[in-house]
Order: sequence, then C-alpha cells, then structure tokens
Amino acid sequence: MNDKLITDETICAISTAQGMGAIATIRVAGPDALRITDALFCSPKGKQLSEQRGGTFHFGTFGAEGDDIDEVVVSVFRAPHSFTGEDIAEITCHGSTVIQQRIVQTLIAHGVRMARPGEFTQRAFANGKMDLTQAEAVADLIASQNDAARKIALRQMRGGFSNELKELRAQLIKFSSLLELELDFSEEDVEFANRLELKELLQKIDTTVMRLAQSFRLGNAIKNGIPVAIVGPTNAGKSTLLNTLLNEERAIVSDIHGTTRDTIEDTISIDGVTFRFIDTAGLRQTNDAIENIGIGRTYEKIEKASIVILMCDATTGKDLSVRQIREIAGKMDFDGQRLIVALNKSDKTGEIQLSAADLNEFKSVSDIVSISAKNKVGIEALTTLLTRAANLKAADTESTIVTNARHYEALTRSHEYLQTVYRGLCENLSGEFVALDLHDAIDELGKITGEVSSQDVLNNIFAHFCIGK
Repeated sequence: MNDKLITDETICAISTAQGMGAIATIRVAGPDALRITDALFCSPKGKQLSEQRGGTFHFGTFGAEGDDIDEVVVSVFRAPHSFTGEDIAEITCHGSTVIQQRIVQTLIAHGVRMARPGEFTQRAFANGKMDLTQAEAVADLIASQNDAARKIALRQMRGGFSNELKELRAQLIKFSSLLELELDFSEEDVEFANRLELKELLQKIDTTVMRLAQSFRLGNAIKNGIPVAIVGPTNAGKSTLLNTLLNEERAIVSDIHGTTRDTIEDTISIDGVTFRFIDTAGLRQTNDAIENIGIGRTYEKIEKASIVILMCDATTGKDLSVRQIREIAGKMDFDGQRLIVALNKSDKTGEIQLSAADLNEFKSVSDIVSISAKNKVGIEALTTLLTRAANLKAADTESTIVTNARHYEALTRSHEYLQTVYRGLCENLSGEFVALDLHDAIDELGKITGEVSSQDVLNNIFAHFCIGK
C-alpha cells in the first residue's frame, strides 16, 4: 500500500465473497463514483443516477458501447452519509465470475482504480466515519467464527471500546494541561493540579486500563478459539478423545506407549463456542530424547491453555489418578485456568474411581466426568462441562473485552507509564518530569483509537483486510 492514502481517486472492488453465487456486489467509491457508473448504466425509465437521492435503488442494465454485460440493481449513497463518507454506487449483478470481472474491467477502463486491501474501510477512518478500533472491529466481525466473537466485534464497531478510551484520555489530558500550566508559572511556585486528587485519579484510571488489558486473555481465546490441552499419561486415551471430539481420525491411536510425540491441534465449535483442542505427548519417565522433547511441549501447552482435560485411566486406581491430578494442577499458574478430570475407560471398571471430595485440595479442578472415549460414552457430558468451564458470560454483558494484540500492547505500555507517573507524584518529582510520562500514557491510549498514529501503522493494519472492504 502507498505511504499516503489518496482519497481524490475513485476506486472499485468486488465486495462479496470470491467465487460464484446467486448475486454479487461491486462497490464504487470516490468523487466520480456516480458520474462514471451513470455513464455505464441504462435505466428503462431513463433515470440518471447522479440525480437520485441517497439510499435509493435503481434497476437497469450495465455495459459500455452497446454491449450489455448484465441486468443490475445500483444502490446510491451520497456523501457524507455512506460507509466511506464519499459518494458510493454499489452494483448488484448476477453472481457469475465472468460478469463480475467484466463489470470491474469496464469500470477500470473508464477511469476507476482497483481498490487496495482494506481501502474502503481506511477511507472511512480517514473521513472520520469511524476510529481505528471500530475499523479493526469491521475485520473482526467479518472473520468471527462464533457468536461470542461476533457480539464483541459488534460492540466495538459501535464504539463501546472507543468511548471508554476517550473518556480515560480526556481525564488524563485535563490534568496534563494543569501540570503544564504550572510550568508557565514555575517561578511563582503555583500549584494548579492537586497532587492527592491526581494520584486518586491515576489509580482509578490505571485500574480500568489493567482491567481492559487483562481481558485480552479471554478476548483472544474467544476470537481464535479457547485453547484446551488434552493431557495425561501414555495410553490414557488422549488421541482417541481428540478423534472422537472432531469426529475424524485426526491423531494416530496405538497401544504402543509414546506414539504421540508432538502436539496435534484442531478446532471445533460446540454450542457456538470455538474450542482449539491440543493433543499432547503422554507424560511418563523415558530415556527417549525425542519423546522427552514432546513431553516438554506438553507442559508448555498446560501453562498456556485456558482449559486442561486430564485423561486418567479409570482402571489404574484412585491413588495414581490423584498423583496425576496433583502434578498437572501444580503446572497451572494463572487465575481462570480450569482443569477437567476425565476418567477414561470407565466402562471397564463399572464404578467411578474418584469423587468430588477427593479433589477438594485442587482449586483449579472444575469438574470430574466418567467417559469412554473409544465407545463415545459420556462425551456429551464432557462437552457440557467444557462450555461451562469456558465461562463466556462476560461476552454477553456490556463490559469491554479486548481481542486485539495491538490494543493489549498499547494498554500494557500505558499502564507502565501511569505507574511511573504515580511513583513520580509520590516522590514529589517536578511537574515537568511527571508531565512527560503522562503524555506518553495519553499517547499510548491514543494509538489504540488512531488519534495518535503513523502512516506505517495504518498501512500495516489495513493491508490485512480483504479487498472490497
């Protein structure tokens, strides 16, 4: 993408999904969008698109020099009441790829330029129709693979996150201006900013910033799939469970110990929630160097997973299972991680080897369930426990959940600057030094919404959009 966004050109692109369908839409945006489309459009009633009101639809044929390409419906949108804030014509035609390409080629031949990835949304941002978080939410909404991700993206696109950040920045800017005013009267030793009030405000704002940053773990899991590590000793049935959950032979199943030596990942949607299941190498003592590498990766996955399913062989007895639970629970080190104990091969024993009372010492254990992965017994109960352990109630509230790594990094940096400002106030540092760190904290919040941005950052963000959006 060019270093500078040029908005005085008229651009076009196919805005519907690639391939053939019943209909397709070609979007044309820019100062000459209606004039050029008008020259290629013929209405049975002789309508001129350039004379029509915004928000209207018009049937006719599209073509050039007597060569009709297709019968179409053209939607007219007038600046500034359009997606990009410019004049827009959206041409809806039959879904043949030949027709789509012919229309685009004809538009280009008459002076329209092919849009770059994300250029329509970038123009909407440049024209003040949305800020950067809302623009990124457009891409997230299009890419959402579950209902929770859709809800979060829709809230952000409507400005929920933006409004919260703008309020935080406004409060910080107010105190920053008071500190700078003090510098103008430094020789008179005048204090405009009450230090006690500023410290209280900083603590309040920093609490909000940290709440937003900490929500990223949940937001990232919702967006990319909640990571679920399937762990346990060799031959406990981990690979069999993965295959059963996915309903396909994804992992090799064998009676030979140590068959799985690396992690195997795949995703599946359960009750509208995307889970990313990770089959891991069996845990045991071994002298095999390659297998030990796989076991090391198993422990890494345990630390990063939101949910851990510990597969215990129900035929091996209570004491061994408790030792296995104790080992795995000791590797789970962050709040919110949940451990589900799955007693596999329970159909062979005829009884449950563990009860909830046996697990009281393990705070991370959320549930225990008896299953037979091979015979698909208890799998529905297990999936119910998974959706419960995912605990996505926050996605159904109006609270802001951060899903974007760029936002998380900026929030984290802002928190660090706010901490420095607070320490400076406690140590009675000069307002000049405090103001510098306060400016940095304000800028980091501004980077999220695009109020502070570089063209390189913008280009990188919009380059990942699809063409036509």
